[in-house]
Amino acid sequence: MESTLLVLAAGLGARYGGLKQLDPVGPNGEILLDYAVFDALRAGFTRLAFVIRREFEAEFAARVAAKYSARAPVDLVFQSTAALPAGSLARPAREKPWGTGHAVWCARDQVAGPFATIGADDFFGRDAFVQLADFLRAPAVAPVGVPRYAMAGYRLGHTLSEHGAVARGLCEVRADGRLERVTERTNLRSEEIGPGRELTGDETVSMNCWAFTPEIFAALDGQFAAFLRDRGDDPKAEFYLPEAVSQQIARGTAEVWVRPTAANWFGVTYREDKPRVQARLAELARRGEYPTRLF
Repeated sequence: MESTLLVLAAGLGARYGGLKQLDPVGPNGEILLDYAVFDALRAGFTRLAFVIRREFEAEFAARVAAKYSARAPVDLVFQSTAALPAGSLARPAREKPWGTGHAVWCARDQVAGPFATIGADDFFGRDAFVQLADFLRAPAVAPVGVPRYAMAGYRLGHTLSEHGAVARGLCEVRADGRLERVTERTNLRSEEIGPGRELTGDETVSMNCWAFTPEIFAALDGQFAAFLRDRGDDPKAEFYLPEAVSQQIARGTAEVWVRPTAANWFGVTYREDKPRVQARLAELARRGEYPTRLF
């Protein structure tokens, strides 16, 4: 089965201070995205697509996309404020695109089959891609006409930074494994989470690691159009993917199955995270979990 890994790479990493998607962290100068692509391809994904901003197309194509092209077909998708649903009014004052839901919607013409979507900033771990690939090969049964999607569910305690607060999507999961809703929680700090606290660290969180079928694009089209009508003039408003998916679940127009993953997430949210990430990647290479050179 042909399936695509859709990578959302248009963000500029404001808290980190620069284009962190291209910052080398691996033993041989690998970026975090290299590990995600490597894991996705060995899990069975067959195509790659990257949502970027057109202004860094040349750098991204030369430094990132070119090294993957020998392993899989690669497409570039451009996210911009000019990309709008039919009939929506342009917002000339808007300086940046509308977030992760908008980014996925922008790929509607390049992605024709099942796909997983991730951010470009994180190490997700091999098991997350195995879980999503397995789901796309044999999706769970749902009512006729209701699209079936999946989300890799991480343990909150495995997704924190030692150097500052993070935002995470806290998940409510039904007994049968279906996602009830995702609630965005901001300002989560590792020292405030543990036994006896409001959050113990065992909660399931979303790291925006999803598996979809193309039906998601039509749903996002309607939701994004409504978002622009209601909030399009707010310069800070964001059309977030988890919120859009939660709305579909609440309306009964989609089902999402949580695939718990044993993978340990890590990433470079702050510059101070980088040495720890470098050490963990070097250790994974020493243990033979990844080759010395990925590409």
